[in-house]
Amino acid sequence: MGHDFASDRYDHMTYRRSGRSGLKLPAISLGAWETFGGYRDHHVARECLYRAFDLGITHFDIANNYGTPAGNAEKVVGEILKDMPRDELIISTKAGYWMWNGPYGEWGSKKYMVASCDQSLKRLGLDYVDIFYHHRPDPDTPLEETLGALDLLVRQGKALYIGVSNYSGAQYAEAVRVCERNGFAPITIHQPYYNMLGRGIEKDLLPQTEKAGTGVIPFCPLASGILTDKYLGNSIPAQSRAAEKWGEDWVKNNLSPERLKVLTELNDMAQSRGQSLAQMALAWILRLPSVTSALIGASSVKQVEENVKALDNLDFTKEELDRIDKLTP
Repeated sequence: MGHDFASDRYDHMTYRRSGRSGLKLPAISLGAWETFGGYRDHHVARECLYRAFDLGITHFDIANNYGTPAGNAEKVVGEILKDMPRDELIISTKAGYWMWNGPYGEWGSKKYMVASCDQSLKRLGLDYVDIFYHHRPDPDTPLEETLGALDLLVRQGKALYIGVSNYSGAQYAEAVRVCERNGFAPITIHQPYYNMLGRGIEKDLLPQTEKAGTGVIPFCPLASGILTDKYLGNSIPAQSRAAEKWGEDWVKNNLSPERLKVLTELNDMAQSRGQSLAQMALAWILRLPSVTSALIGASSVKQVEENVKALDNLDFTKEELDRIDKLTP
């Protein structure tokens, strides 16, 4: 192993149990959506993953279709993992969205799920992943088949835990019932969209996950960068995803004058707490005991370091929470 990782890497990170399982995840996890193997190369990916691990981030999240072309994120991360201590890492990947042509290249059939996992393991260069997710609900395939495929992968030793992503509260609750009824591996974790500007899971999903004892790891906790201070100025930052990938139309569609006013007030609140807007947004997500980890994306080491600093202040006053509720109902 050519890199000496920080000897104190576990001293300052907080680890939370995923629901009622034995799996613990760092409060901040690092994902590869659109960044590693996408608009950021392997050199940046290696720097970010190494620094994240030095800071106690042990969980790296990918999916079969991440990267450009699809699958490239797994290849890039897989090369980096060769030089990291595998037994100290939680690696997750997913299947559900389009990956290859033909009737077996997306959704949730057993054929697709098993084939996709085998492909992901080859790209990652791993014998198993720690978490394998069904990435989105399939309206046509019975849940018994999809969840049975996940159970098969656990029995084959290709995955240790199973998860679902983008399931509504009702869809998730039914999935739990299917697993219990058939003796399948339990759903250990759910990965939903959740942030200050998208709070639907609070009434729909979270009561269900709390009841069943499933962990929750929200993706897009910073609303694809909107919940940072980078777009509060008069120009689009040159090295942002908006500039390099999405374009000015995305900014115009997502940053109305009304939303900018809300973001400015939230930014003022964050500064009064001694945090950046991004740090406060992450701390706000982690205020919930049912949230296991917040899944960040990063295109630079600096972003990784700044996001981890959110853990320095996770406490909110009632007045702060009430104010946030009024600004982001």
